[in-house]
Amino acid sequence: MQTANKFSVSRYAPERGAMAKLTSRDSVLRRLDWPILLSALALSFIGALLVWSATRNRTQLNQGDPYYFLIRHAMNTGIGLVLMIGTIWLGHRTLRGAVPILYGISLVLILAVLTPLGATINGAHAWIVIGGGFSLQPSEFVKITIILVMAMLLATRVDAGDLTHPDHRTVVKALCLAAAPMGIVMLMPDLGSVMVMVIIVLGVLLASGASNRWVFGLLGSGAAGAVLIWQLGVLDEYQINRFAAFANPDLDPAGVGYNTNQARIAIGSGGLTGSGLFKGSQTTGQFVPEQQTDFVFTVAGEELGFLGAGLILVLLGIVLWRACMIARETTELYGTIVCAGIIAWFAFQAFENIGMTLGIMPVAGLPLPFVSYGGSSMFAVWVAVGLLQSIKGHPPSSAHRGPA
Repeated sequence: MQTANKFSVSRYAPERGAMAKLTSRDSVLRRLDWPILLSALALSFIGALLVWSATRNRTQLNQGDPYYFLIRHAMNTGIGLVLMIGTIWLGHRTLRGAVPILYGISLVLILAVLTPLGATINGAHAWIVIGGGFSLQPSEFVKITIILVMAMLLATRVDAGDLTHPDHRTVVKALCLAAAPMGIVMLMPDLGSVMVMVIIVLGVLLASGASNRWVFGLLGSGAAGAVLIWQLGVLDEYQINRFAAFANPDLDPAGVGYNTNQARIAIGSGGLTGSGLFKGSQTTGQFVPEQQTDFVFTVAGEELGFLGAGLILVLLGIVLWRACMIARETTELYGTIVCAGIIAWFAFQAFENIGMTLGIMPVAGLPLPFVSYGGSSMFAVWVAVGLLQSIKGHPPSSAHRGPA
């Protein structure tokens, strides 16, 4: 008897043959989700202009070349596109089989950060300096790994038709595998990345169909853990000061509250249409620190105004909307979970980044997806786009089923 379960075994089997990998150019182009791709490209293009505006006069950063960050941002976007194409070509199902290897590589990379290979940038010991002005932030790729490893565990028996939802033992295994890299990232400490990972875990659990008791239990445990971390003094002083400034915006406006105050001034001065690209007084005067990375949205607010900043929100909204549609249309729980993890990641990180420039969220050092300058972040978000495209472009069919 055919089961009514949406995620049944008849709808999933490993891909086989060259056609399963969408080697036909016409097939690839037809199956791409163009709204996501074009919106992400538009965000990266806008980001390049904003990064250029924020850095062209900062000789202490651009090594005397006003195009330094613009060129590197374009290079990062180009590499990201190559990674997206590679992810589509491999397919999310092929990557599903490689999850143990990817998980192991992620653990090695973030552990390497805690060795002499690691470097401290902006207060977080979260980087590996490669050389030639390039550095790697492994925690960005851990976000993808957590999504994939949890999706693999939570969906295996459901997609095989053995269960209608993940059992408690499977949920425990998935949470333990997610907790290991999160704990290492917390030791760096990279609190912003940990916050994103927690949201990813919650989004994955909600999409998996696991008992709501796990979600409420995690929320309670997270609150208790936050209090414990605060009491044990795990956070560095600069992180504690950020939360203090968020709770009291008038606290030390020339010190710990300086970034947020200058960001709000920049955004507030833009009005409806902004002062014009390269004409923002706050941006040109270099009043906002880290304006090409964490506070890039302030350039949009000041120079492009409400309309330009609103366009960024609309483009991000299109990416999230289409990701939701892909999650809804796929008939594999694995694909649904991967989409949900990416949605949770992009949505929270964008909200946190924009929110901290407006003073409604604490400063956490998170880039704005596709827009902020940074290679590791750019590579990771484009790999995520590749996963979304693969899930949309590989619908289960009889051609993909195993032997009867």
